[in-house]
Amino acid sequence: MSQPIWILKKSELGVGSVRRFDVCGNPLAVYNLDGTFYATDDGCTHATASLSEGEIVDDDCIACPVHNGTFHVPTGQAMSFPCEKALRTYKVIDQGDSVAIDINAEADAASDVI
Repeated sequence: MSQPIWILKKSELGVGSVRRFDVCGNPLAVYNLDGTFYATDDGCTHATASLSEGEIVDDDCIACPVHNGTFHVPTGQAMSFPCEKALRTYKVIDQGDSVAIDINAEADAASDVI
């Protein structure tokens, strides 16, 4: 595993929220879904849009703010038209009150807890 990049304290991102972080030059969307943290690319795969400006729907999907296509946050899978290509997901490391991202590793179905 590569060196994780610590990006936030858990208290900085409320449940049901998403926020953009630039990690090593990559814009990422970081989500807090019911206390579990996830990270994906921030850019919609369909149109030029920042997913961190979108809305979390159905408890675990993000809706693109441009055309309302949705992605399943834990897996990155495109869920509704016009989105067809999956998002890249990233491994999230949850340690105590901090959250880190491993930008060189794909996510499992849920974040790791150390």
